[in-house]
Amino acid sequence: MSSARGLLAKGVPPGAAWLLYLRIAILVLSLIILALAAYAVSLFSVGAGAFLIFVTIKTMLIFGAAVAIEIWAPQYYYRIGALVAYILGVIFWLSGWAWAASSAAFWLSWGLDNYNNHEGGALAACAGLGALTWVLTIVNLGFFIRGCLVDPDGAGAIHQAELGQVKQDPAQAYQPVQLDQSYQYPPQGPPQQQQQQQQQNYVS
Repeated sequence: MSSARGLLAKGVPPGAAWLLYLRIAILVLSLIILALAAYAVSLFSVGAGAFLIFVTIKTMLIFGAAVAIEIWAPQYYYRIGALVAYILGVIFWLSGWAWAASSAAFWLSWGLDNYNNHEGGALAACAGLGALTWVLTIVNLGFFIRGCLVDPDGAGAIHQAELGQVKQDPAQAYQPVQLDQSYQYPPQGPPQQQQQQQQQNYVS
C-alpha cells in the first residue's frame, strides 16, 4: 500500500538495480556536456553555454553525492532533500537544452564562417545530449517517487526494530500454549510400588 509519508522518510527507497547505472549515465552525460559547453563559452562567453556549465556542475554534485550516500552511508539518505534536488534538476535540464537548441539554431542560421558553425555545432550537441539527460532525470524522478511511496517507513522502521521499539500486534503477541494431550496430569493411578504396598496392607 502506497503512502505519501514515504517521501519524508529516511533511507534509500527500494528500486531496481539498474537505477544506479542510470544515475551513473547521467553523470557521464553531464561531464560530456560540460566539456562541450566550455568549448562554446570559449567562443562566446555568455548565453546557453554558460547556463549549461552551471546545470552540469549542479547535476554532478547532486547525483554524485546521492550515489555516494546510497552506497556508503544509506542511513543518512534524506528522501525529501533528494526529491527537491531531482525536481529542480528536471526543470534546469529542460531550460538548458531548450535554450541551447534555440541558440544553436541562431548561430547556424548565419553560417558565414567557421566561428558561427563551431559555436552552433557545440550548442546543438549540448542540446541533443541535454534532452537525453533530461529524459533520464525524469525516469529517475519517477522511479524514485514510486520507491518512496511503496516504502513509507523507510530506514526509521528498521532502526526501531533494531532497538526493539516496534510495537507488536496484540493478536500476534498472544500465542496460546498447546499442551500435549497424551500427557495426563495428575497421573492416573498410583505408581506400581505404592500399589503393591496397598495390597500388602489389605492382606494383613
